Amino acid sequence: LRSLQRVTGTKQPPHLISRTMGYGVGGYPLYYYLIQPVIAGFVGYLTNVLALEMTFRPIEFFGIELFRIKGQPWGFFGWQGIIPTKSEKMASICFDLMTTKLLNLKEIFDRLDPKRFSEVMEDAIMLMLDSIVEEVAMKYMPNVWSMLPKKVKDEIIVVMNIESETFLTTFMEEVKEHIDDVLDIKQMTVAACVREKRLVNKIFQECGDKEFTFIRRSGFYFGFLFGLIQMGVFFVYDAGWVLPFFGFLVGWATNWVALKVIFRPLNPIKIGCFTLHGIFLKRQMEVSETFARVNCVEILHTKAIWEEILSGPKSKNFFAMLRAHSIVFTERLVGGMKPITIAAMGSQQFSEMKEEIAQKIADKLPSVMPHSYEYTTEALDMENTIRERMQKLPYPEFEGVLHPAFEEDEILLILVGGLLGLVAGGVQVVAMY
Repeated sequence: LRSLQRVTGTKQPPHLISRTMGYGVGGYPLYYYLIQPVIAGFVGYLTNVLALEMTFRPIEFFGIELFRIKGQPWGFFGWQGIIPTKSEKMASICFDLMTTKLLNLKEIFDRLDPKRFSEVMEDAIMLMLDSIVEEVAMKYMPNVWSMLPKKVKDEIIVVMNIESETFLTTFMEEVKEHIDDVLDIKQMTVAACVREKRLVNKIFQECGDKEFTFIRRSGFYFGFLFGLIQMGVFFVYDAGWVLPFFGFLVGWATNWVALKVIFRPLNPIKIGCFTLHGIFLKRQMEVSETFARVNCVEILHTKAIWEEILSGPKSKNFFAMLRAHSIVFTERLVGGMKPITIAAMGSQQFSEMKEEIAQKIADKLPSVMPHSYEYTTEALDMENTIRERMQKLPYPEFEGVLHPAFEEDEILLILVGGLLGLVAGGVQVVAMY
């Protein structure tokens, strides 16, 4: 080409001289055309990868937050992942599905056997009550308690053993009966996801792992196909705006198509020997298993449930029940010794002693609850329940598990893809001219 410059005596750029020797309306070298589908493929791939990254990351806002509309991932200047930004709303949508279609709280807790629960907790409860009775007795009637013969104390322990089983069994029966009054499972799950935004990310990422892999790879495939169209247009019409326009189109269309084929068609459509069905919907059995496992391991585990009961917004109802049963337990424990006890300390102090026993039981119960975790997990069987019921959901309802991750600001993700494609097209123009 430089030789041509010398022969022709022109200062024109080599690519303009080569038009007389090239292809298409612009006379460009052949590789100018052949490289366009490959570039479009990489643009499609990169825009899809970036769209997914912007969906999940960063967990917290990254940048300088000079201005930001509440609930929006973008701000001047910076970005927060769409799902972390809307973790409360996402979790609420997700767990609306769970609590309305998959779980009935009363039905789940009806599986607890109060008698079996008290047997599992027997040793821990006995040690707890023994220390409480010793503390309270030494406080309210130290002389009388110290002078009691060992045989009498042993009898009190035997009675306490019997009454503790009755106390815990009847108490758990009431908890089961009024579980909606002591546990708000939706509030528990949404609060957990707001505190730890990574949990919502993890649910969507693990459930949609194969779909996200498809989105990344399909960006190249779809981009390459659109690039062939771009190449054909550029062969016959080489205006400067063609490459940026098609770059925008590739970025936009690859994101849009990838999102659509994941969830559409909603119901299987048979065409000859082929069946068209949304990629995610085809995996209902597998996704249901993953969804149940992740939720029950990360959010709906027994420890979290008991912590919510013991310290959540409805905990006051739980402790009111516990207080009532603790006072009845104290009355039964004293039994025939009540007149002597009242005579020794007075009715006022006796009432105070019952209240203190109830308070100490409330204070110490959380420390012994871990002894019940294994049995509670086994009895509630939440993971299998969620999995089995989710596998039976109609496709329109099952779609709601993952689709909220994309419905929120879907147009923004597609637009980002288009803008990146536009930039890539502009770079091609600069490189050519």
